[in-house]
Amino acid sequence: MSVKGPIIIIEDDEDDQEFISQVLKELEVKNEILFFTSCLPAMDYLLLTHDSPFMILCDVNLPIKTGIEFKSEIDADPMLRKKSIPFVFFSTSDDQPTVNYAYTQLTVQGFFRKASRLQDIKDLMKIIIDYWTHCLHPNT
Repeated sequence: MSVKGPIIIIEDDEDDQEFISQVLKELEVKNEILFFTSCLPAMDYLLLTHDSPFMILCDVNLPIKTGIEFKSEIDADPMLRKKSIPFVFFSTSDDQPTVNYAYTQLTVQGFFRKASRLQDIKDLMKIIIDYWTHCLHPNT
């Protein structure tokens, strides 16, 4: 993880992408923001980049491959696992079995319900980014 590295966001809903972009601008986040609408190009990026991403923010319900499947693939890849990229789910899919699975079977560092109000999204994003900005990490 690099505090200055890109923030990778996997989100297929254009409105949610716009909300997140607006919030990150308002929070004056300086990191490059990389949006992916599905997990396949996001995984390609992770496997090929020399960048050290700051964090991954991922929806659960995505086309072709779910966020759960995506995180499982990251965990199964020794190179990606060693990078210890903070991984946070940000989704409307907040049923308890999915949350339980994410925490007990995967190495996620957070699971947040998408808010519908822009201010609520901003509050959550601020908390998430502030936390990872100040958190000690094995690859810093």
